[in-house]
Amino acid sequence: MTTASRIYQHPILSPKPDNPIEFTWQGITLSGLSGETIAAALFANGIHVFGHHHKDGAPQGIFCANGQCAQCMVLANSKPVKACMEILQPGMRVESLDSLPTLIDQNTPLITNEIQEIEVPVLIIGGGPAGLSAAIELSKSNIPVLLIDDKHRLGGKLVLQTHRFFGSVSTVYAGMRGIDIATRLEKQLREHNDITVWLNSTALAVFSDHRVGVLKEGKEYLLIKPEVLFVASGAREKSLAFSGNTLPGVYGAGAFQTLVNRDMLKPSEKLFIVGGGNVGLIAGYHALQAGIDVVGLVEALPECGGYKVHKDKLVRMGVPIYTSHTILSANGNEHVESVTIAQVDQQLQPQARTERCFACDTVLIAVGLESVNEFYLKAKDYGMQVYAGGDAEEIAEASAAIFSGKIRGREIANLIQQKQQEVPPNWYQMAEILKSKPGQVAIEELPDYKDGVFPIIHCTQEIPCDPCSEICPQGLIQIEATDIRKTPVFVGDNYCCGVCEQCVSICPGLAITLVDYRNNPDKPIISIPFEYPRERLPQNRMVIVTDTQGYDLGAVPIVDVDSIPTSDRTLIVRVEVPKEIAHKIAGIRIQDESVTQPMDHYVKTIDDKTIICRCERVTAGEIRALIKKGIRDMNEIKAITRAGMGACGSKTCNALIHRLFQDEGIPISEVTDHTKRPLFIEVPAGVFAGVKPSDDHE
Repeated sequence: MTTASRIYQHPILSPKPDNPIEFTWQGITLSGLSGETIAAALFANGIHVFGHHHKDGAPQGIFCANGQCAQCMVLANSKPVKACMEILQPGMRVESLDSLPTLIDQNTPLITNEIQEIEVPVLIIGGGPAGLSAAIELSKSNIPVLLIDDKHRLGGKLVLQTHRFFGSVSTVYAGMRGIDIATRLEKQLREHNDITVWLNSTALAVFSDHRVGVLKEGKEYLLIKPEVLFVASGAREKSLAFSGNTLPGVYGAGAFQTLVNRDMLKPSEKLFIVGGGNVGLIAGYHALQAGIDVVGLVEALPECGGYKVHKDKLVRMGVPIYTSHTILSANGNEHVESVTIAQVDQQLQPQARTERCFACDTVLIAVGLESVNEFYLKAKDYGMQVYAGGDAEEIAEASAAIFSGKIRGREIANLIQQKQQEVPPNWYQMAEILKSKPGQVAIEELPDYKDGVFPIIHCTQEIPCDPCSEICPQGLIQIEATDIRKTPVFVGDNYCCGVCEQCVSICPGLAITLVDYRNNPDKPIISIPFEYPRERLPQNRMVIVTDTQGYDLGAVPIVDVDSIPTSDRTLIVRVEVPKEIAHKIAGIRIQDESVTQPMDHYVKTIDDKTIICRCERVTAGEIRALIKKGIRDMNEIKAITRAGMGACGSKTCNALIHRLFQDEGIPISEVTDHTKRPLFIEVPAGVFAGVKPSDDHE
């Protein structure tokens, strides 16, 4: 197992300020950085195992990094806390949690306060792209807004995204990086005095009297009564059941991106990805940017579900993608040491004798998202005036969330002010375009010019994206104005391009190169976008260039490496190539093939020992046995096994238990689901009595 290290060189992000503070782990003095979480500080010191489960001694560590589970629980100054959410403090005593935490004796009298109730016109749950956009739109109508978010800064998952965004330049900042969009939206929001923001604050429950319970800044419980509730709480990641799925080193994609792009940590040396949607493909790209080898990616379906340009970026850089494959097991003792995969048939069942094993220290699970819509559904049941936007309404790209928040903001303003400030029909049309799934893939047609200079567009799939057409100063790249999902077309000829290279640098898919025959028709210069540290380029100035599909076209010399004024941290690598391959070149391979080779043996999965409920360590075999006895009520399974009774509130295991019923041939229509009850997260009981916690204990 490798230890983590801090990232000091990154093509997009700046290193974290070096402001060290001391803390202790198991009595040993270590150093962390001011403002980072306990989990980040532990990882930076090479500590991945934070404790062991009280039931079976299984190692526990980071899983969601989002406060949704309790896998990273530690003792901080004798208080049990989630390491991924608790900010490190100078002198903090951090200890592993190897059993159930014990209650702390409270010798001083408790002081309780009345629970404060606040009435607001609009309460927004979630400070991600949808919540921010809705708040800004509401403020334009002078409607006071209270926005709460459980993180320490606004932006949601935007703050983890270093890549450029797709979508429309004019409506959702396409061509900008997610981290910069978050900054821009927050700046716009802070300009409005009628928007109140509570950070580190969590909505706990929606009640039948139309009040919302909120834990403000992790300490004070309040009741909020909004005239209108807008739920923009995003999505949570789905999980998979496989042998070893709870080993430290098995993360959701969001957790991995949090460690890499927020905490600036390198938690892995060799990563394997499960899931070929946009989340998995983008996480692989982020890993490569951070200097982490990506051993491979498996996708159970015959094709990846994410954008083709995202997939193409990975294969060009040397990442093998195994479609019609699945993971069988993550292997190791205290941490992931390897992964076993196998080919699947048309029913997605693993095929014998197709197993392969790869050495890796991290398995990243990116198998889809589900809406965090509990608050919306409960508010709707209680007859509240409630709206949902972003992923809480429908899973789509962040660009769609930005625009849906804007629409919902206008709709709520109309409701409150009882006026019909019409939402322009083209807004709804654009919203549908932005959340559309990837469309048709055309056969790549390469131009046959043999002289001059011109761009080659390697984007062949219909997706909502228009930065290349918007930035071309001569209007030579065009996309159908009424539908930005159409593929871009270069409408000029080989002598009209202005050679500004802006299209090369702004393309979110890194799918445009520039071919220049002018100096030497036999050895043209190819301009290739490059979003990695310059240090990743070979010392001998020879790089392997690849086509769109990742096939090796040969080693060619670098002429120069540069950036243009509008490049926004994207480098342009110019290479000199034989004219025979000039049109085919789409990228540069940066990963050596040796890291992607399989091992000479594999480790089999043991299905019945697979953990389904991470919190209570309940296996698939235990639950299958009850299903075979005829139990169809998940509440009964919960009562017998405790599956779903843990700290995460069945957020992870609920869907996995559904899958077990399906595997046993039981229609979901015959299954009684878990009864959904508050609270959304664990809260000290005293908070509900108005107890103000001290610095040392609650």
